[in-house]
Amino acid sequence: MEVESVNVVGANGNSNALLDDDGKPKRTGTVWSASAHIITAVIGAGVLSLAWALAQLGWILGVTFILLFSAINLYCSNLLADCYRSPDPVTGKRNHTYMDAVKAHLGGRMHMICGLIQYSILVGVAIGYTITTSISVVTIVKNDCIKKHNGSDAHCHFSNNPSIIGIAIAEIFLSQIPNFHELSWVSFVASIMSFGYAFIGIGLSLATIIQGNGKKTSLYMGKAGQSSAETIWLMLVALGNIALANSYAQIFIDIQDSLKSTPAENKVMKMANKIGIITMTIIFLLSGGSGYAAFGVDTPGSILNTTGSTQNLWLIYMGNVFIIIHILGAYQVLIQPFYHIVELLLSERWPSSSFINKEHYVGTGKIKIRLNFFRLVWRSIFVVVASVLAMAMPFFNDMLALLGAIGFWPLAVYFPVQMIIVKRNIRRGTITWIWLQSLSLVCMLVSIAAAAAAIHGLGQALVKYKPFMYKA
Repeated sequence: MEVESVNVVGANGNSNALLDDDGKPKRTGTVWSASAHIITAVIGAGVLSLAWALAQLGWILGVTFILLFSAINLYCSNLLADCYRSPDPVTGKRNHTYMDAVKAHLGGRMHMICGLIQYSILVGVAIGYTITTSISVVTIVKNDCIKKHNGSDAHCHFSNNPSIIGIAIAEIFLSQIPNFHELSWVSFVASIMSFGYAFIGIGLSLATIIQGNGKKTSLYMGKAGQSSAETIWLMLVALGNIALANSYAQIFIDIQDSLKSTPAENKVMKMANKIGIITMTIIFLLSGGSGYAAFGVDTPGSILNTTGSTQNLWLIYMGNVFIIIHILGAYQVLIQPFYHIVELLLSERWPSSSFINKEHYVGTGKIKIRLNFFRLVWRSIFVVVASVLAMAMPFFNDMLALLGAIGFWPLAVYFPVQMIIVKRNIRRGTITWIWLQSLSLVCMLVSIAAAAAAIHGLGQALVKYKPFMYKA
């Protein structure tokens, strides 16, 4: 066993040929790695709830909003791609984080507001993904129990807590992957898993429809026996779910910062946006549409978290295993910007601290693992805290809706719009200015409404809920 140590700050003595224009090691990302990161981020917890969202909205509004959010996401993501470098989008200075981009273009305190929103969302997503993964674990265990009891679920109610603890242990190990540049293999594996469980869900739904067991659906929102107020609340929660399913703005700049310098990063990122968003939209429509057609107005919150089925049970098992593997990886991809900013700030505050800055290479021969004691301690603490919070509030759809609503407008629309107005010197009152500001205003109203509905739903759930005592 060999142990070597190097200091992160000013380290390595690499030749200029191995460095990029900002003095950092050459980036190796491509359009395919960027697309994999995007797909890993968006085809996750959100896609599982789209059939439920369609059930609340009906076919017309449901399909319309999926397409509309995808189009808005593509348009605004392409605006954001041009903000990675400033002032010139091809030769300007790099902005390594979303906060850096906002600071370079908008100045003042806007970057602090951006950072507060972005990193709050990332922490929330970590909690939401922990909940989602634990639900899949419990689904497997519960279906196995029901099978053993010949279809009866009287004795088959399980706490999410043991599965959350197991997930936390796995995430502690995975959290030691140092940065985005070393996560490509995680994203590729997670992307394969996401395609796997998405198509299993689609296949099971289509099989139900083909067998003639599909349930009644509606062109319009609402269902029998439901009050108008309840219909509106659920519709807004559904919009929040769709917004979350489309969102990856919180890690956008971090993905772009992993790309090679040539071709120009903004051009490569725009192509990755197209590949990722077109792919996800097709899967969203297939998954949401087939799930709604199969389950009708009683569509569950997640189409692969159904229990009590005796047909194709092995596919439900496999789909949930794929979900678990995918979200274990997606958790790390999404939380990396939060890890990075904390470690960067502390490194700048205490540049001479070996505890914070020194990397230890542990291993034998060519097999060596990078270990940093501060990274080990603080990331482990973060995973534990996120897991405890997941145990305290295991609410799936309302949690997803709140995360989607809070993050959608400011990160995916407002900041890209405001930055591009400054960058391109778009004058107030012009047609382009009016279009951009109108788009931002409409998206803001949608986000506020969806957030209010999600808070309303969480409030109702909390009235009946005892912390740490939930059983599925």
